[in-house]
Amino acid sequence: MTRHTRRLTAAAVIAGVSLLATACATTSGSGAAPDTASEEPAAPAEGRVAVAYENGIAVLDGTSLEVVDTFETEEFTRLNPFGDGRTIAVTTSKGFQILDTGAPELTDLVFEAAAAGHVVVHEGKTVLYDDATSETTILDTDVFAGGYDSLPEGETHRSEAAHHGVSIVLEDGTLLTTVGDETARSGAVALHAHDDHWDELASSDECPGIHGEGTAAGEAVIFGCEDGALLFHDGAFEKFTAPDEYGRMGNAYVSETSPIVVGDYKSDPDAEGYLLNAVTLIDTAAHTYEVVELPDEVQYTYRDVVRGPEDLAYILSTDGQIHVLDPETGEIVDAFPVVEAWEGPAEWQDPHPTIKVNGDIAYVTEPASNAVHAVDLTTGETVATVELDAAPNEIAVALG
Repeated sequence: MTRHTRRLTAAAVIAGVSLLATACATTSGSGAAPDTASEEPAAPAEGRVAVAYENGIAVLDGTSLEVVDTFETEEFTRLNPFGDGRTIAVTTSKGFQILDTGAPELTDLVFEAAAAGHVVVHEGKTVLYDDATSETTILDTDVFAGGYDSLPEGETHRSEAAHHGVSIVLEDGTLLTTVGDETARSGAVALHAHDDHWDELASSDECPGIHGEGTAAGEAVIFGCEDGALLFHDGAFEKFTAPDEYGRMGNAYVSETSPIVVGDYKSDPDAEGYLLNAVTLIDTAAHTYEVVELPDEVQYTYRDVVRGPEDLAYILSTDGQIHVLDPETGEIVDAFPVVEAWEGPAEWQDPHPTIKVNGDIAYVTEPASNAVHAVDLTTGETVATVELDAAPNEIAVALG
């Protein structure tokens, strides 16, 4: 394993970027599981799991993986936890359609969006982003606590130019939103609501191709760039520069109890396919950025990395194993087989093995066998499996 380390202490860059605003509020991050080391396999986490396949969605019992119900839908949909432990926002051509995994029911409630994009959950807020308009919709995460009788209204904020972006609201109300247009994306801006307008707190134009986000311990927010990463913390932006001229991070895998962000990494802009063989490790407390090249057998896509027990990173590789990465050292410390070996997808939307985590349990899809597995990450044992009638594509746990 090769490690490229670069310690950076860049000051925040303030640039003049104005946004047309109409309202706001939200944030992001995925929590890590508690530290457990039981000798016995843990039962799969309670709750429901949604699985998308061609023209349909199945709702599974989180413990047995038995199919509770199925629903017809569009050919390709994406699944996003709403954050309340029950609701899933289903990305469709009409917008974000609400799936109640409790009933279960694919409701008629749709937050309209011409190009439904990222869904971010953090600190009691759920944020929806429309790429076609760069409109952010901010909702209370518990907005469906009283039922699914009507579509709730949220606050909205619209950026000056439409782009594939994302918005986050921190605990103090600061809105972070990406900046770009139909031709390029350049950075992010931090805003604070004031009466009927937004005051700009800070901005950065040092993040070409800005994509994705993640919130680490202490509300340290990371965005991926085509030449490194962009951190927002304590009211200021800080740029981390990749060791390669092209060093793209597009997805951040985080724990709100760890300051270290694990990101995907691509250094060849002309590389074919979607498989990756390196990760970034960004310590938001120490302000360090490094790239770790993984062993040759460890190849993954953006769907194949999660954080789990002990804040470790779990990488579902093409060799069919989950490889356990210690973010503190950058070393692979364990591996265990879960699925048969697989090849990378021809297109990013194509079904290929995917991993999601809830507590000590990872839910893993295996499209080649139409299967979904529940894996105890503390032991490496597969504790439940179900075979569906179609190849599973996306998967989401109704996290609370």
